[in-house]
Amino acid sequence: MHKTPQAPRTRAATPGELALGWAHSARFYTTAAKIEQLPFNELPEIAFVGRSNAGKSTAINTLAQQRQLAYASKKPGRTQHINLFHLGPLEAPNMLWADLPGYGYAAVERAAKLRWQEVMARYLELRRSLSGVVQMVDSRHGFTELDLQLLGFIAPRVRNGEVKLLVLLTKADKLNRKESTDALRKAQEVLGELSTDEADIGVTLFSALKKIGVADVAETLQSWAASDERAQALAAAHRQAATEADAPYDNDDQDDQEDDDQDEA
Repeated sequence: MHKTPQAPRTRAATPGELALGWAHSARFYTTAAKIEQLPFNELPEIAFVGRSNAGKSTAINTLAQQRQLAYASKKPGRTQHINLFHLGPLEAPNMLWADLPGYGYAAVERAAKLRWQEVMARYLELRRSLSGVVQMVDSRHGFTELDLQLLGFIAPRVRNGEVKLLVLLTKADKLNRKESTDALRKAQEVLGELSTDEADIGVTLFSALKKIGVADVAETLQSWAASDERAQALAAAHRQAATEADAPYDNDDQDDQEDDDQDEA
């Protein structure tokens, strides 16, 4: 008996795969050397922060599945700009990622360290559109003094629920099971100091090399994005504002009205 060959079944994408597909849409938007140069933004803005050698750029590139989206300098601490990336549909992005300069690298001169410490503090404390922070912490060392200092910058906004916080314990592939458990426990103890009924705080093991936690982090970030309706409304308003700004100013109507008024007089 002849059997008709059946088409292979297609497996539905998992939530993690869908979220990674969304993260892959990340593309460069603009860069700024000063807070004042950052564009006005009403989309959810997520800041990526971490020590210069904590794997921040690698984490961003891994989440986006792009090799060079975030610039990873061979000399940590040399990148001193805030780089912004859009995510979501090209015509109606629904999130902005902000890659902040790494902090704490010993080779950077003290004046530069202090200047960028001030810039980051102002950004984290005052940036109105900031709605989430992803902090990279080396899982082998836990929170350092500088990591805790950065937490202090955002603590009030995290406690009142204004800014969400997700801590990635990076380079988790270098830990065994017991060390991984200990790293999570210690991080949770630190973050417990920020916990309130309003706070949205998470922590997870992360490895760009072994892809540990990558899909879960992408899911979390996608859940923080603007709704399709909100993103489309903001995009439409932006296009309208750009059109009005580009429209030439026409004095003809005003001149005609002035002539009419003079004739009537």
